[in-house]
This record gives sequence, structure tokens and C-alpha cells, in this order.
Amino acid sequence: MDLCNITEIKALLARHGFHFSKAKGQNFLTAAWVPERIAEEAGVDEGCGVLEVGPGIGPLTKQLCRRAGKVVAVEVDTSLQPLLAETMAGCENLEILFRDVLKTDIPALVREEFAGLRPMACANLPYYITTPILAALLESRSFSSVTVMVQKEVAQRICAPAGKSEYGAFSVFCQYYAEPRLLFDVPPSCFIPQPKVTSAVLTLPARSAPPCEVADETLFFRVVRASFAQRRKTLLNALSAGFSELSKAELAALLEACGFAPAVRGETLDIPAFAAIANALAARLS
Repeated sequence: MDLCNITEIKALLARHGFHFSKAKGQNFLTAAWVPERIAEEAGVDEGCGVLEVGPGIGPLTKQLCRRAGKVVAVEVDTSLQPLLAETMAGCENLEILFRDVLKTDIPALVREEFAGLRPMACANLPYYITTPILAALLESRSFSSVTVMVQKEVAQRICAPAGKSEYGAFSVFCQYYAEPRLLFDVPPSCFIPQPKVTSAVLTLPARSAPPCEVADETLFFRVVRASFAQRRKTLLNALSAGFSELSKAELAALLEACGFAPAVRGETLDIPAFAAIANALAARLS
């Protein structure tokens, strides 16, 4: 079965009485080159164990199974169970788990399923839940790389450097854990139903260590969130709103001691700059 052939997809869906769920953000691929290229550019080989999130009817799953030592696909929509039983028949190195990945202990799953394999993650992420799933995959620190298809605008934000208009708190988050890189665009015509926006595939190779020394990661990300909470505010005003336990004068002195003018804006700071402020705050609050 050609899992990217529109006629065959429609026949499959009709056989099983399946209807697309807008709430789950379901769009199935109709261009075979897309899953092939995702699996290829992700660098999947027989030494890999791949966690796939949201297999749908399995076009990417099948490509991963052809290359990987083992594939574990996590699907939240149980109505896809009979379809996947049909489309994935014969994939002996595949295990499908019908559960919510956001309610899954990802490190434990990786340890149990991928012993002796290099863990990777691949996913065609629904637009509405891209951020929490990608955050969970990166925070787990369980994968050598994460390769995902997301809305192009989100991919550009993830990869944006400091000072760019797309740069924000999620850019810092992703770049703290990984070194994201855009791979290629996927137009709306490659899906059924067609989304209204262009998608993009990006890969996020995990960092072996944080890009700089951070005394307290929780505090570091609190600084980042506060700095971008109101982008038009100066860094001093933003941090004053986010750290009410310190006076504005105390925060101004702390920023100046770190070498930053209080009037600077958070969007101009890179990860080492946020780390310097967070480390100074950690010392001050202790």
C-alpha cells in the first residue's frame, strides 16, 4: 500500500470509517518524498532506536522501520489502531503504544525499549501541540537528536539568533538543549486535508553539555521567560515584573555588575548573557 497516495488513503479511511479530527490537528502526508527525506536527513540507521510521536497512518513510520533497529510509535488517537494494524503489518521492528506522550515517562520508555541502540526522536507534530511535545522530548535529555516537522513560522523561531524579531523564549529553550538547524520546507499541497500554512522540517542534535555554565536551570529559564514576557519592556522593567522579591534598584545594580545597561531589551541577549544574569541572581537570592 502506498501510504502517500491520495486514492489509497481515502480508500483506507473509508474502510475503517475514519474521520479527520480538527481538534487533534490531523493532516496526513500525500507526498512520498517527505517521509523518505525526513528519515534520511535524520540520520536513522540500524544502530538507532527511534521514538516517533503521532504516526498517523504510518508513512514516516514505514520509512523509519526500513532504516532503524527498532521503532516505537506513540499515538494518542485510539481510532487509528485498526488502520495502523493494516498499514504496518509486516513491520517486525515496530511497537505501537496508544497513549499520550505528554503523560509518558520518556526517559524510562527509552531505557526499556532502546537498550543497546542510539535513541532518536522523529515526529510530524500537530501545530496546536508542537511546543509542549518538543519541550518534553528535549527536556528528557534522552535522544541524540530530535527531528520534527512543524509549522514553518515555529521552525524559524526555534532557529532564530539573538536580535532577530523571531527570537524568543522558546528559541532560547531549544538552543539551550540542542543546536537546531532547518532542513527543508513542506508546502500545504503535500497534505490531506491541506493546512493553511507551510511546514518545515528541522533537526535538533542534542548538546553534550549546556552551552555555558548555569548554576540553577530553573532560575535560568525563569529569567528567560520574564525577559520575553513583555517584549517592548526594557530588561530591567521585565525582570522587575518577574522578580518582585528584589527592588528595581537592586536589579539595576545587578545588571550593571553583569555588564548590561538596564535599558537593554531581552531579545538582544544570547544564552551566555541570560546565564550571567541568572547566575548573578542565584548568588543574590541565596
